[in-house]
Amino acid sequence: MRTTDEVSTGAEAAASGTTPPPRRPRTVLAMHSSVVDEVFPPAVRVRLEDAADIRPPHVLREFTSPQARAALAECEVLLTGWGCPPIDTSVLDAAPRLRAVIHAAGTVKPFLGREAYERGIAVSSAAAANAVPVAEFTLAAIIMGAKRAFPLAHLFRTRRTHRTDADLDRHHWLGTRGLTVGVVGASHVGRRVVRLLRSLDVDVLLYDPYIEDTEAVLLGVTRTDLDTLLTASDVVTLHAPDTDETRQLLDARRLALLRPGTLLVNTARGPLVDTEALVEHVVSGRIDAVLDVTDPEPLPADHPLWDLPNVLITPHMAGAQGNEVGRLGALAVDELVRYAHGAPLNHPVRLDELEHIA
Repeated sequence: MRTTDEVSTGAEAAASGTTPPPRRPRTVLAMHSSVVDEVFPPAVRVRLEDAADIRPPHVLREFTSPQARAALAECEVLLTGWGCPPIDTSVLDAAPRLRAVIHAAGTVKPFLGREAYERGIAVSSAAAANAVPVAEFTLAAIIMGAKRAFPLAHLFRTRRTHRTDADLDRHHWLGTRGLTVGVVGASHVGRRVVRLLRSLDVDVLLYDPYIEDTEAVLLGVTRTDLDTLLTASDVVTLHAPDTDETRQLLDARRLALLRPGTLLVNTARGPLVDTEALVEHVVSGRIDAVLDVTDPEPLPADHPLWDLPNVLITPHMAGAQGNEVGRLGALAVDELVRYAHGAPLNHPVRLDELEHIA
């Protein structure tokens, strides 16, 4: 909210034909201090400090100390990230000037609830930036998995000699040409995967109960129900959130619908798949799987999925890592700049989305 002096200064500048300097909203960072330099690498940090008046203490890890309360009292924007404490009613009461929460990470659900929306606070998330590496990882998993690279590499490593035609013949198909890829979930990641799949010679099916047919047409996919997608797809890739509604979405019945030779890719959340029901299908070699997430995570050391040549398990690494993390901070700073100029946020998180987002 602008003060009287700020409004007057802007009006006088307009009357004189000059452009007033952009506002620098008073901003507090709330996240683990250990991630700040990754989220805001030097070039992004410069933009952040140009765009915002950063209130000391510079990074809050809690909201209860006198210093934190003093910072909240002046705060107009909370710039949050991994490790942000819950923003509950007591925090909102301590921050009467708060107008926006801009999250330099993915989901806001672990720390933010309905109370903020009821006070008219704008909320934004960098989930779209985190979707970039997840979608890239997923596309790589689909291409490598469709080529049966993982079981064939295991065989090559074991034999130390080239594969035979019989080794190739045992697979139902090799390569992506002409495949049907089923995308489960039109999330940020799911939509980006759909766009990346356009570079391949594949047909794309989509299941998402919250998407309309007209939007599916714009995405260039065929919208269908989940059972049909599972029975018709050569590759099934999961991009739905972990909610009560989606837990064990692929249970024993639905896993049995997958055709022999299907590749299952999960870069979303482990609980979407019934792990123990999956074991039967991959142990038999009926389907292959690339799992960046599992349930539980990690799996017990003696779990059968670890040692199967047709299952690749990676350590929950598809999301932003290392130099990729700066993309999240850059998006958050873009949102902060838009807020400072009075422009609508590009990546809002709306109240009606909270129930079914990750």
